[in-house]
Amino acid sequence: MATITLKGNEIHTIGNLPEIGSKAKDFILRATDLSKKSMNDFSGKKLLLNIFPSIDTGTCAASVRNFNKQASNIENTVVLCISRDLPFAQARFCGAEGIDNVVMLSDFNTGQFGKDYGLEIIDGPLEGLHSRCVIVIDENGKIIYTEQVAEIAYEPNYEKALDALK
Repeated sequence: MATITLKGNEIHTIGNLPEIGSKAKDFILRATDLSKKSMNDFSGKKLLLNIFPSIDTGTCAASVRNFNKQASNIENTVVLCISRDLPFAQARFCGAEGIDNVVMLSDFNTGQFGKDYGLEIIDGPLEGLHSRCVIVIDENGKIIYTEQVAEIAYEPNYEKALDALK
């Protein structure tokens, strides 16, 4: 279990992020067109998982915008933005913001991704949502970088996450 904060108040996750060097666990998530996506759909690519509670908050939206700008500059890399938001909300946001360099994926129906990756929040007002994290996976499916953002209201360390892809 990880301890993080929300506006200075302690909350917890169901577990800890996967260890660096471990094999990334497969997932099945919904894309904005309601199709199912798994790790196999991104085989041979480096993946930057930008994980957050909800696209409808300022910090979460900022992380999507930031990684969207950076995504087109990184060879053989796909940025997956993952939350428990409905795919319709994710599509609405991307359409309104002109976001087209990231893949939005939803864990709305089961929350299994959040459980498998140890990042589901288990108490406090955001219980059941994903904590703010970044996970980088190499082209062989190995985890090479993780960040559990200690304060949910803060943005992730973009520079370190992007450096892990080089």
